Amino acid sequence: LVALAIGAIVAAVLAVVLLKPKNKLNPIIESRRILESIGWAALLPQMLSTLGILFTKAGVGTAVGTLTTAVMPKGSLIAGVIVYCLGMFIFTILMGNGFAAFPIMTAAIGWPVLVQQFHGNPAIVFAIGMLAGFCGTLCTPMAANFNLVPSALLEMKNKYGVITAQVGTAIPLLVVNTALMYFLAF
Repeated sequence: LVALAIGAIVAAVLAVVLLKPKNKLNPIIESRRILESIGWAALLPQMLSTLGILFTKAGVGTAVGTLTTAVMPKGSLIAGVIVYCLGMFIFTILMGNGFAAFPIMTAAIGWPVLVQQFHGNPAIVFAIGMLAGFCGTLCTPMAANFNLVPSALLEMKNKYGVITAQVGTAIPLLVVNTALMYFLAF
């Protein structure tokens, strides 16, 4: 965070030096304007990530794992991969953030089924699992910082216009991520 703050200050100083605006405080004025436009959604990613941790501590991941393994065919790798990727997608839509969905689905399916039972490569399983979750981020108004704030900043007539434009990419990308996990992680 310290390096990020230093980098932001250096970038702002360089921008003022290179662009020579009439008002030298433009970076501060514009930062304040954008933050005021975003409003409460600026805190949303941190809150959603905390929500995922709370759900995991409360045993939601274990409960989801019990329910899904009872329904999944025993010994079916493809079913495990589909349930994990689709679960990441759905939980991300419900919670608004892949980081919130990740601990739940990893505790439910990712670790016990895909890694321990089927001996999947954890790095590949979890990296592609996060990508499957990010497909859900493209489809949900809960990800306000990605989907609703840009609509407001661009003053779009349809506040869900960003989501509408992204669904056509998100669904095929989810299918590709599921296939990649199946073929690369095991």
